[in-house]
Amino acid sequence: GLSPAQIDALPALTLICVLGAGYENVAVDHAKARGIVVATGAGTNDDCVADHTWGLLIAAQRRILPLDKATRAGVWRTALPLPPNVSHKRLGLIGLGTIGKKIAQRALGFEMEVGYHNRSARTDVPYRYFADVAALAEWADFLVIATPGGAGTKHLVNAAVLNALGPRGVVVNIARGSVIDTAALAAALREGRIAAAGLDVYESEPAPPAELLDLDNVVLTPHVAGWSPEAVQNSVDRFMENARRHLAGEAPVTPL
Repeated sequence: GLSPAQIDALPALTLICVLGAGYENVAVDHAKARGIVVATGAGTNDDCVADHTWGLLIAAQRRILPLDKATRAGVWRTALPLPPNVSHKRLGLIGLGTIGKKIAQRALGFEMEVGYHNRSARTDVPYRYFADVAALAEWADFLVIATPGGAGTKHLVNAAVLNALGPRGVVVNIARGSVIDTAALAAALREGRIAAAGLDVYESEPAPPAELLDLDNVVLTPHVAGWSPEAVQNSVDRFMENARRHLAGEAPVTPL
C-alpha cells in the first residue's frame, strides 16, 4: 500500500495503480485530496481466485489432505471415515462482487443452491439474499468469504457466525485474513463446532496461523489464490493500460 507520508514524499505523483483488486492499504482519501488518480487491477485475476476457491472447498470437504497422508502411510479406505459430498449443498457467499459472482457461477456446476450477503441486494442475480451474515451461515453448508478487507469487515465472521454454520459446515476465505476471527475459528475447529476450513489468507500473514497448524481439518495456501502466470500477466497488462491512458489524459480502465 501507500501511506499518507509516502504519498507526500512523492510530490510529482499523479497516479497510483494497485495490481490486484484490494486497495485497503492505500490512503485513498489522502491521494484524492491531492488530485491523484487511483486505479486497481480489478477483474484481472477473478477466474484464478474462483478456481482456487473451489480447490480449497473441495479439499476441505472431501478431506483430501488427510486422505493423501493416510494413503502414503498404507491406510486403505475401509479404515477411514467417509468424506461427504460437495454437490447438492448450499453455498453462502459473503460478498457478491465480480469474484463472488465467478465463484457462484461455478457452484451451479455442482448443482448447488446459492445465497449471498452484500451491503445491499443485487437485482442482476437470481441468488437468495441475506441481510444478516449469521442468517446466511445458518442456511449454508459452505460459507465462502469474498468481501473486501478493512475496518468495516474486520472479524465479520466471528464465533456466533461459525456456530450458526454448524458442525458439518466448511468455511473458505480467499478475501482478507482480517475478516475471520482466527482465535474463534481455531476454537470452533478444535471443538467440532464446524467441520473444516480452507484458507488462502489469514491475520498473521506472511507468517502462517500458528493456532491452526496442527489441525488436519484445515487446508492452507500462502495467499496465492490470485496468482497464476495468466493472472499475473493480466495484472501487468492492466497496469500498463491504466498508465498509458492516464498519461494520455484519459480515464484508466478501472478507476477507483
